[in-house]
Amino acid sequence: MRRAVIFDVDGVLVDSYDAHFRSWRDVLREHGFDMTEAEFARTFGRTSREIIGQFWGDAVDDADARAIDDHKEALYRDLVRDEFPAMDGAVALIDALATAGFALAVGSSAPPENVLLTLDGLGRRDAFAAIVTGRDVTRGKPDPQVFQLAAERLGVQPACCAVVEDAPAGVRAAAAAGMANVALLGTAPRELLLEAGARLTVESLRELTPDVFVRLIEGGG
Repeated sequence: MRRAVIFDVDGVLVDSYDAHFRSWRDVLREHGFDMTEAEFARTFGRTSREIIGQFWGDAVDDADARAIDDHKEALYRDLVRDEFPAMDGAVALIDALATAGFALAVGSSAPPENVLLTLDGLGRRDAFAAIVTGRDVTRGKPDPQVFQLAAERLGVQPACCAVVEDAPAGVRAAAAAGMANVALLGTAPRELLLEAGARLTVESLRELTPDVFVRLIEGGG
């Protein structure tokens, strides 16, 4: 049986919390809005277009939304490019899973430029057989579309996939896709992740091994 692990990116492979908060806050302030940290935390897993709609409503057309989004993400990449904040244990886990024969994918709401910057920052782009980004989907998490598409591109059945997430919306998306999941603590409290359906919570990626994922998948999504 071929098994797969699908990784979220922000908060799982890259410690992007501060850079995303700063870049959203700066862009919104340029347009007369403000974002509290609590509001920012509620955006986890959502697409940039959904976040823009939250603040602008119907007052922004598609062209303006793309310009706002592009500016925000360019600011983010500038913040993380020079001193890439890799999540502790990410490279070791990717290598262990690849050696054990797992198919690997990314399922992220982020734009492709951010995802590729992350994989290149880790030096592991070639380890991933499928990459699904916010440009590939029309519905953000908790909708399961991003993970369903990742499994399809890998050619692996959802029941044979496990997802690594850090946000309740992502955990719900994995569960809705019929996949096992593990939640990395850091951006959301354990209680919220468990309430969302997390099968396992860990404080570090270093707690995860290929055997852990085998048990998760065999236990069912």
